[in-house]
Amino acid sequence: MRLRFLRVAVGEGLPLPAYQTEGAAGMDLRAAEPVTLQPGQRVAVSTGFRVAVDPGFEAQVRARSSLALERGLIVPNAPGTIDSDYRGELKVLLANVGLETVSIPRGERIAQLVVAPVVQASVVEVDDLDATERGQGGFGSTGRS
Repeated sequence: MRLRFLRVAVGEGLPLPAYQTEGAAGMDLRAAEPVTLQPGQRVAVSTGFRVAVDPGFEAQVRARSSLALERGLIVPNAPGTIDSDYRGELKVLLANVGLETVSIPRGERIAQLVVAPVVQASVVEVDDLDATERGQGGFGSTGRS
């Protein structure tokens, strides 16, 4: 699987997204522009790149745990999906769920990009579904004695 990145003007001078360690599942994405988020604010942050994902795969945008813990920044739609047919600029939706204003300088690592296989299901309407032990039990219905 190969990810192809096309740099856009705002990404000039930034390194390509990269894995920080040999065992890393996600590669780091960086902010291509400085951003300040007030408490409760959401913003789509430019990464400076467009991306092409091979068919049969998706790229998932996920939060960096250190930003969530230390600064209250999350990716509210995590994982955000980059489909194999999308060719626009890769942006990261960040939300400040903390109590203080957070400033992100250009070049700071803001999210992770994880590549995963995709299976497309065939959709069939049926008249009935098979029975299971759980049945129609919803939220919190399992594991109760």
